[in-house]
Amino acid sequence: MTRPLILAVAGVSAEAIRSVLEDRYSGDYEVLIVGDADTARAECVRRARAGQPVALLVCECVVPGGTAAQVLTALHQVVPTARRLCVLPASDFGRMVEEVRQAMLDGCYDAYLGVPRGPRDEEFHQAVSELLSDWGWSAARPVVDAVRIVADTDSAELARIRDYLSRTGVPSSVYSSCSEQGQEVLADVEIDGPARLPVIDTFGRGTLVQPSVADLAAAMYGAPSDIPEGTVADVLVVGAGPAGLAAAVYAASEGLSTVVVDADAIGGQAGTSSMIRNYLGFPRGISGMRLAQRARMQASRFGARFFAALPVTGIEPEGQHQHAWVGGTRICAWSVIIASGVKYRRLGVAPLEELVGLGVHYGAATSAAQEMTGKHVHVVGGGNSAGQAAVHLARYAASVTIVVRRAGLAETMSDYLVREIRSNPLITVRGSTEVTDGGGTGRLEWIELTGPDGAERVETSGLFLLLGASPHVDWVPDTVARDERGYLLTGRDVPKDHWREGIPPANLETTVPGIFAAGDVRAGSMKRVASASGEGASAIPLVHAHLAALRETLADSNPHGRPR
Repeated sequence: MTRPLILAVAGVSAEAIRSVLEDRYSGDYEVLIVGDADTARAECVRRARAGQPVALLVCECVVPGGTAAQVLTALHQVVPTARRLCVLPASDFGRMVEEVRQAMLDGCYDAYLGVPRGPRDEEFHQAVSELLSDWGWSAARPVVDAVRIVADTDSAELARIRDYLSRTGVPSSVYSSCSEQGQEVLADVEIDGPARLPVIDTFGRGTLVQPSVADLAAAMYGAPSDIPEGTVADVLVVGAGPAGLAAAVYAASEGLSTVVVDADAIGGQAGTSSMIRNYLGFPRGISGMRLAQRARMQASRFGARFFAALPVTGIEPEGQHQHAWVGGTRICAWSVIIASGVKYRRLGVAPLEELVGLGVHYGAATSAAQEMTGKHVHVVGGGNSAGQAAVHLARYAASVTIVVRRAGLAETMSDYLVREIRSNPLITVRGSTEVTDGGGTGRLEWIELTGPDGAERVETSGLFLLLGASPHVDWVPDTVARDERGYLLTGRDVPKDHWREGIPPANLETTVPGIFAAGDVRAGSMKRVASASGEGASAIPLVHAHLAALRETLADSNPHGRPR
């Protein structure tokens, strides 16, 4: 197997960079050091034609042929999936650092660091490892398959399964039924022809025939029916986006028995973001998937139980308990945190709705990005999620067009993303425009864009819809008050006629005692990852207070029949 390439362009620091990169990475990567921009470009072209993946481009801040910003931008056009790192010699740091910072803001590279000071410069190696890890997840084919899928044709359900696995951080590959790997998987099951595909081998968790995403999630995480009869959780968290994950970490770490249920993959909409660059504590950014999976593992370490791809269909109070119905199973809890977030608004164009999963995607659908290699794609939406999707897709697609109803992106998108999009020659923005039609034979082939100058039909292979959102509260009982847009009211925002003895509910508590709301689903929330995480964590002291009140109320009851 051809090793991926790490290519460094260096002058005065060439030997230091060579030594550090070869000592640490030459076992898994080919390390090549060149001295000028022209040689670097020639090597990238040669390797790309030979099919060798280029994982990382490293460039000293100034080399023969230009600055790091100029060189890495030019090389990125040849190998757009490679991650990019600028390094500054100590002698240039004071003179160049501001220029380097501005270039990174413009999206010319992914990170900048000082030249490594020796073989154990762990800050340098941590940055390189993060960049290589991000490349390995999003651009490289998996070296080891945790899940093998046997399928001969595309389908909307197959697209959902692949997207779910990608968002869960599980490496997977699709094999045809006549391939060696496909035959190996099919040898373990009895099927009566291709109509029974796809078949999924989950390596130790069983072989699934034509599974739904819920079937696959149950094989990975278990099912709510696994919870012993009579169990009452201290807190049930509905939704596993940033708010729900933060609530799970803090609840479980403080000794509360915690169950988390999500209707989709762990991570929520934030989990689909290819790179979040403005989250506190991650100076080089982190993908939404990695952030979500780290949080899930953190909460699981403290004892939280997760169930995915299962919607909660209703909550019913019974005495001091709250009963949630999940896939036909009842989960009982003393308290509930609703962190179900928001769902993307549907486009409402019937021919395109029929092609969801077949070129049309709601959300970023990062698993579909590599399928867009060399093709023209469109992203609809003006928020950060749409911007992140466009930047990620531009690593593969021949062109990316952002379609937005407003005149531009500045009003609704973070400045760092607007600058990165503006500097990327593969991305264009069509303002004051909407998608009004589209179609294709079995797959998306074209869409109609309607703007100030009328309607235009354009060819496209991918349509990624990130259209604003509405609160995901269809399942929430009517006793929980909402604002005029459907977001859940909490604390002093609750109408006074719902206050108890003239006292409003606690800050994140709804109109139903013991039911709390956190994150995007809550009226007045900031709709940001950091604020959602903060609200999820802030809900736990309120849960403790609620459980303490219940203990007083039930003080004479069986000690096993009341909160701990």
